[in-house]
Amino acid sequence: MSSTQTTVQLGHRFADALPELSVPWQADEAPDPRLLALDEGVAAGLGLDPAWLRSPSGLAFLTGTQVPDGARPVAQGYAGHQFGNYSPRLGDGRALLLGDLAGLDLHLKGSGRTPWSRGGDGLAVVGPMLREFVVSTAMHALGIPTTRSLAVVATGRTVQRETPQPGAVLARTASSHLRVGSFQLVRATEDVDLLRRLADHAIAAHVPAAADADNPALALYEHVVAVQADLLARWMLVGFVHGVMNTDNMTISGETIDYGPCAFLDAHDADTVFSSIDSGGRYRYGNQPLAAQWNLARLAEALLPLIHEDPEQAIPTAVAVLETFLPRYEVAWAAGMRAKLGLGPDVDTDADPALVTDLQALLDANHPDHTGFFRALGAAARGDAEPARRLVLDLAGFDAWAARWLAAGPDADAMDRVNPVYVPRNHLVEEALDAATAGDLGPVERLVEVLRRPFDERPDLARYAEPGPAGGFVTYCGT
Repeated sequence: MSSTQTTVQLGHRFADALPELSVPWQADEAPDPRLLALDEGVAAGLGLDPAWLRSPSGLAFLTGTQVPDGARPVAQGYAGHQFGNYSPRLGDGRALLLGDLAGLDLHLKGSGRTPWSRGGDGLAVVGPMLREFVVSTAMHALGIPTTRSLAVVATGRTVQRETPQPGAVLARTASSHLRVGSFQLVRATEDVDLLRRLADHAIAAHVPAAADADNPALALYEHVVAVQADLLARWMLVGFVHGVMNTDNMTISGETIDYGPCAFLDAHDADTVFSSIDSGGRYRYGNQPLAAQWNLARLAEALLPLIHEDPEQAIPTAVAVLETFLPRYEVAWAAGMRAKLGLGPDVDTDADPALVTDLQALLDANHPDHTGFFRALGAAARGDAEPARRLVLDLAGFDAWAARWLAAGPDADAMDRVNPVYVPRNHLVEEALDAATAGDLGPVERLVEVLRRPFDERPDLARYAEPGPAGGFVTYCGT
């Protein structure tokens, strides 16, 4: 593998610390690489020159076909529960950890077969890779912890799916790619020393203070429970549906990862399912907090030998931490709802403690457009309730609730700072991805620019704020 003609130096902290959990590997060749999308802000954070990334050597770097001298790319191993069923051997089946740069992992998707591919071709196609670029960019702009997309590069290779598709590689960053499934894989080996080294690596990466705790593994677990409670609250507040919340898709860092069959609510409905493979609705919108709690129980099981050598003491200790998840989530969600309703900490809602829960019941019964309704409440706080009223059927119920809410004195400007005008509307994402697959990148580029400023309403972008056509929208994981 030849080196790039740059001064980029990729570290290899994961490969050094945990060689048992990875396999040295290299990306497949990209016969005709062409840049489809680049986030210059992410590049700057990594210390990478966007002009170089657009050059032939930069494209070779972004596809993993040329890496700097001293780099040690690896395919990571992990296990996981997929829709509740345990799979002991998952891992980076079409991905590659190039190394670390500026304190972040640099990771590829669609870079070819690895020892973890399980019969798959290890490749990816343009649509799903651009979906992750679009949605992760939007999530970051919304203030939601997420992996970041650096670039999408077309490889020049044709990939066979239901029909032949143009191949692509996504380059993304994360504070790490450790998952609940990473711990599940090691726990299955019954190698407590390796489990401790994995926990120490996670602590060093994500919660260094835990190293000085009386029980570092328990402190790590408490941290993961806390950051996941906050993450799930943020998902629910913006109407995001991940679609495939398997344990291998839950990070230790608390960052959103793996944007496969994800989508955003149009109509507010707790039973919304977008994923074509979630036939039982396990990961439906309203069940996401409980799915996260289930995943965290699996992490607790994996960490038990480190929490206490006696299972009779380890189990109740871990359960006590796990039981804090839903209360933490509810506190974060309630605080987020207060912010969405313009009810800052100086507003006393004790006189009407059911204000938030009654609104939730109104949403569940009326199924208004989720994003549009909360944005329209800003207008209602300024005296124009009609935009919000038009989105519900129970006008009397809305009017009665709105009178109580307005009596609390909501701050309309504060509402507009947290209630987005623009989210990745499903029909617009699909329209843009279809165009990109056919060779027209304009719609993707315009959509990304809109989503970078989700709270700034612009009159000429009205179509980006409109809900899609009624009917069942379905997403696919793209593998």
